[in-house]
Amino acid sequence: VQLQASGGGLVQPGGSLTLSCAASGSIFSINAMNWYRQASGKQRDLVAGITSGGSTNYADSVKGRFTISRGNAKNTVTLQMNSLKPEDTAVYFCNADTRVWRDAWIRYDYWGQGTQVTVSS
Repeated sequence: VQLQASGGGLVQPGGSLTLSCAASGSIFSINAMNWYRQASGKQRDLVAGITSGGSTNYADSVKGRFTISRGNAKNTVTLQMNSLKPEDTAVYFCNADTRVWRDAWIRYDYWGQGTQVTVSS
């Protein structure tokens, strides 16, 4: 699975940005697509995710402000980020959670290149 992320940039507090991620390759194995972020000097954390069935989950810090959705093509996912705060500044990574049957379901994670989001006045 290959992931191509786009979007990001510099925005003022309270502004909005949209991140997109397109998956290619063995997309039939994708169980969920997620967005993670990693601020400077911190660990990489899950921001939002959407399963192949359409169920979504969000980090508490972004609930009500961020929305993850699938594009018309099921191999694309978008993260709409509204009411951005300086603490949202981070490198954002698209992730594909894939499952392969090997006498049990085995999870393999794939990562796109990071995209910088900077929220600053």
